[in-house]
Amino acid sequence: MKKSKKVTVGIIIFFVIIATVIGARTAVGLYFKKKFSKRPPPGVIVEIVSEKKFSKTIESYCTALSSKTTSFKVKKSELLEPIKFKAVKKGDIIAKLEGKTISAPFSGTLGTRGISSSILGTDSMIVTLDDSKKILCDLQIPEVFASILKKNLSVNAKFLAYKNKLYKGLVISHASRVDAQTRSILARAQIDNINLEILPGSLLDIEVLYDEKQALSVADTSIIFEDDKKFVYKIVENNKIEKIEVKTGIRKGGNLEILEGLIINDKIVKEGLARLADGMQVKPLIK
Repeated sequence: MKKSKKVTVGIIIFFVIIATVIGARTAVGLYFKKKFSKRPPPGVIVEIVSEKKFSKTIESYCTALSSKTTSFKVKKSELLEPIKFKAVKKGDIIAKLEGKTISAPFSGTLGTRGISSSILGTDSMIVTLDDSKKILCDLQIPEVFASILKKNLSVNAKFLAYKNKLYKGLVISHASRVDAQTRSILARAQIDNINLEILPGSLLDIEVLYDEKQALSVADTSIIFEDDKKFVYKIVENNKIEKIEVKTGIRKGGNLEILEGLIINDKIVKEGLARLADGMQVKPLIK
């Protein structure tokens, strides 16, 4: 065979090998692409749009007061038997003394007032009786809220000793004028304390609720912020998601009031927004 023919055959064989390798790699790539390109849709936590109670709040604080309180000065030397410091009912005997007895004028809890013996004399003590099933609370409300302050507004109270508990109450009265020195209006709230957990003299954090209403609600984790607009991913047919613009109102307790964009029973994505895009298919998970 001539040298020129050998060179030509060699070149042809070389290109055939290259073409075979490229074809094989392409075929393998297409195979794996077909096999693995259909990934399962991402799982997302969903929420059903429902109505919740929303309100605006005025924050304040107060010192807890017993709804009823009285005290008795007792001479220890006149006691016929020790006083039992406990809960008593109206008419129960508080103390038996030489020549008289002291009865409870109302139901409550007995205690003592810590007054120095040098003031009362070493033979005397002050016995207190408090009815604390209803706690009274005097609040200073800024005058800017004069137009909304009224009787029977709902009140939430928190006591540091029971951090995760809310005590419910109502505004029962308020002053008819603004204090010129503090620029505030004095209001009195009454708070339920059935279990006697709030002690008279305790410091309470107070929320006065106003503009209370039922409204559509979504979790604040479901909101997508883009400039001055807000969006949610709504789940539509075949578990596909659609990006919907919404208008929101009051935020309360991790929820946002929905004014426009959704209706009750709409299904939206609550958690897992980062990996989503409009039109994707998802796997809804209800938490």
